[in-house]
Amino acid sequence: MLSETQAWDVLHAVPDPEIPVISVTELGIVREVLVREGGLHVVVTPTYSGCPATEVISQSIHDALVAAGAGEVSVETRLAPAWTTDWITEPAKEKLRAYGIAPPSGDASVGGAQPIRFVPRKLACPRCGSTDTTRLSQFGSTACKALYRCQSCLEPFEYFKPI
Repeated sequence: MLSETQAWDVLHAVPDPEIPVISVTELGIVREVLVREGGLHVVVTPTYSGCPATEVISQSIHDALVAAGAGEVSVETRLAPAWTTDWITEPAKEKLRAYGIAPPSGDASVGGAQPIRFVPRKLACPRCGSTDTTRLSQFGSTACKALYRCQSCLEPFEYFKPI
């Protein structure tokens, strides 16, 4: 049986299947770890309700905790409150940039009136830092990312959209 702290330590090493340079805890999708009689209960909030990686993530969490000696492990998917990019840790945002993905900018959860942007913000290229970038597609390899190209270094890159 693992303690809550030991379980979190194990979860810090479980990579996100779509962005393996960051862990599921750095992505902010692991919301709770509860030690119960006979095992652990982990609450996960996916990045969006239709995320195709949800089952893989749940299985990876389960397998990592069982391998570490947790005993019985249950993983609950909880959709409310909805995940936001504000839950991504600052070190994870730097890892995203080093991996070639522009991290989300701004605060997604700021309440009140929000300006409607008809022209997307100029994003800094994660490779060269230039803001001379162009959006190629609203969607990248997953629905939570958009595809951009840097006009300075000509490298394409993905942008993790703030939600």
